[in-house]
Amino acid sequence: MAAAGAGRLRRAASALLLRSPRLPTRELSAPARLYHKKVVDHYENPRNVGSLDKTSKNVGTGLVGAPACGDVMKLQIQVDEKGKIVDARFKTFGCGSAIASSSLATEWVKGKTVEEALTIKNTDIAKELCLPPVKLHCSSEFPLLMHTSLHSWEH
Repeated sequence: MAAAGAGRLRRAASALLLRSPRLPTRELSAPARLYHKKVVDHYENPRNVGSLDKTSKNVGTGLVGAPACGDVMKLQIQVDEKGKIVDARFKTFGCGSAIASSSLATEWVKGKTVEEALTIKNTDIAKELCLPPVKLHCSSEFPLLMHTSLHSWEH
């Protein structure tokens, strides 16, 4: 009796599926793009991942967390005797937008003076990566991260 009930259930499910509207094959084969190609590039090929020697007197380390989404970001900068950022490294635990924002930020600060790096806003990063408003918070920790990196740097 159980087999007969299962057979009826399969036939009913098949009939329901046959009557449901079908998506064109074209829509099924092309996945929706959720992130801009710049975000995907920085996520799949992150630049400057890693750490610098935190005991070095010319290295500053900043660590921030974003309670709203659980992102945790570490930024380290190495500054030369003239106040120029000669290297930058990051480690980020978070979504693709947070990782991409950190990667881009390290590219942007390298070669800049400390003063120039401090002028970079999270909105600049978000604009460059074409982050949607719902992902703006992923870049919002950058100014604080930059300031904490600089405060830990012994100049």
